[in-house]
Amino acid sequence: MSLPIECPEPGQPIIFPSGPWVDAMAACMQDPLHHGEGDVWTHTKLVCEALVARPEWARLSPEARWVTWVACLLHDVAKPETRRVEDGVVRHPRHSARGARRARRMLFDLEVPAALREQVVNLILWHQVPFFAIEQPDPEDRVAKLSLTTRCRHLAMVNRADGEGRICEDRARLAENADLFFALAEDQGCLDAPFRFESVHARFCFAQGRSASRFDAPPARPRCTVTLMAGLPGMGKDHYLARHDVGPVISLDGLRASLGAPSSGGQGRVLAAAEEEARAHLRAGRDFAWNGTNLTRETRGRLVRLFTDYRAHVRIVYVEAPRSVWLARNAAREAAVPAAALERMLERWEVPDVTEAHEVEWVTS
Repeated sequence: MSLPIECPEPGQPIIFPSGPWVDAMAACMQDPLHHGEGDVWTHTKLVCEALVARPEWARLSPEARWVTWVACLLHDVAKPETRRVEDGVVRHPRHSARGARRARRMLFDLEVPAALREQVVNLILWHQVPFFAIEQPDPEDRVAKLSLTTRCRHLAMVNRADGEGRICEDRARLAENADLFFALAEDQGCLDAPFRFESVHARFCFAQGRSASRFDAPPARPRCTVTLMAGLPGMGKDHYLARHDVGPVISLDGLRASLGAPSSGGQGRVLAAAEEEARAHLRAGRDFAWNGTNLTRETRGRLVRLFTDYRAHVRIVYVEAPRSVWLARNAAREAAVPAAALERMLERWEVPDVTEAHEVEWVTS
């Protein structure tokens, strides 16, 4: 497996990368109470060493070894940009979420395949959860939901290494909680696969907080199917729609043109027209597609709520091409999106996951 970030072979010496992001981590000191080892890069190297030293890591597939290695390598990549000193205490608020987004961009630029990239991203996003999940209310539900977007075995391994790669007084408690998280996921049958729900609708309702328990199975009587497209401009959404019969297509670009609205700035008129068209289809129980970039979870969530209020079955189709292909396609377009606009979109970009709709399909090339 040839990937742009080198992963050590089991039993072989570790060669750590270098670069500006490494320099930033090395210059970022942490709170001594939780990180007596000092700076973020020193901690990161200890975490990586702890991961590869565990016999179970060597038994993983090459792809899984790479995913867990890169997750450990980048798990605190956003600590330098989130560092705060409050009342003499060093904190890094939301460094997991910021780090996940930063890692997505780094790995996209390196053209890591989307499936592997998003495994790394989700491990970074949730890497702290096993430290405290077992101590929170309803840990079984928390583990079941996590299993939908990440492999709990890999998450437990990354988390355990994170606890071992530091100097602090509560290392024993962190290790115990990581082991309890592992055991809980194993007991629920979701250590190496997603938790099994009675139906996709039951899974959707649980993931969206619409059912009180993962064992609730609300009846599913969809009146129609809505295909919600998602992806950066020029990735191939129009091409996908041209090749699949999904019913009438509500195109935000088309509505902008017909309304004479600008491509940036306030889009209230465009969205209002699109939503009214969608409601007409929903009231008629007619299948249709909504075509737009829909780059953030918040944007998609608002639309999914609209569609499901009319008892629609919602499928999100996410389209992605490698960075070099995408940039070449954009440059060849009659109305190419300016580089600055693409950069702003990349800063907001969130890839859809299975917790957002009844179905989520990735179309990658």
